[in-house]
Amino acid sequence: MITVHHLNNSRSQRILWLLEELGVDYQIKRYERDPKTMLAPPELRAVHPLGKSPVVTDGELTMAESGAIIDYLANRYGPHLLPAADSPERLRCTYWLHYAEGSAMPPLLLKLVFDKMESSPMPFFVKPIARGIARKVKSAFVAPQLKLHLDYLESELGKSTWFAGEQFSAADIQLSFPLEAAAARAGLDASRPRLMAFLERIHARPAYQRALEKGGEYTYAR
Repeated sequence: MITVHHLNNSRSQRILWLLEELGVDYQIKRYERDPKTMLAPPELRAVHPLGKSPVVTDGELTMAESGAIIDYLANRYGPHLLPAADSPERLRCTYWLHYAEGSAMPPLLLKLVFDKMESSPMPFFVKPIARGIARKVKSAFVAPQLKLHLDYLESELGKSTWFAGEQFSAADIQLSFPLEAAAARAGLDASRPRLMAFLERIHARPAYQRALEKGGEYTYAR
């Protein structure tokens, strides 16, 4: 039996969605973020040394990292979510599985960190310096990087209906989280109609809706 070690409001939501698309039996072990730090609880370290989610166990196998998990589950249980081997679409799918976390997520994470730096309580004599640094980094580096990636993703959806081609694939599941995060806190809006239409399409999928019902709190689904 597959077990998803699921943290609320996290990347593990897309693993639940994947399993619903695959129609595979699985169980959920739930973990809640610390309400003050918003970090995963230490109990997750008993499953994987990094103590992060998603983590999936399948028999004796324990896997972390969204891209690796999606690749493993799709290959083993649902090859229909992967384009044909050696096809251009398969290469694109593999690319997006790596791009989502390796390229798209870092500027989103930086924005989250520097937004928090601006709003966190701190000694009055430090506050203007810290906030000035945060604003400078966001305006000079983070914002241009976010624009670069969102423009790139918008243009790529001009080439095909889905990210890997004309058929829905594992790549679309992997890219869902950075795009949902961008819509929630990084300026993705109607000025990029293809990306917004992509979010509408995935949110309407029955498997996505079932995953929301099972996963619990997930504020990025709008």
